[in-house]
Amino acid sequence: MASVYKERSDELERFEFQFGVERGRLAMAQDLLTDALSLVGQHGVYCQSIRQPGKPAMDLQIILKLLNDSKELVTDVMDGLKGPQKPA
Repeated sequence: MASVYKERSDELERFEFQFGVERGRLAMAQDLLTDALSLVGQHGVYCQSIRQPGKPAMDLQIILKLLNDSKELVTDVMDGLKGPQKPA
């Protein structure tokens, strides 16, 4: 499997140019997490929980929770890297 740096070099370069290297890579990670959340969410439509009708299977619920938690952490770090906000 190829490295994300090779597979998505154009997209990564765009993010790094827009946000700087560190925040750009975090933005890219956030995009990848969002894509993963979408795919797992779509899969959850077809893999319903037997115990909780209308909800995804338990393993998908756990994966969704982990992805959402990861996305929240990435967002928090990106906000911290912005530095202090200047008053308007």
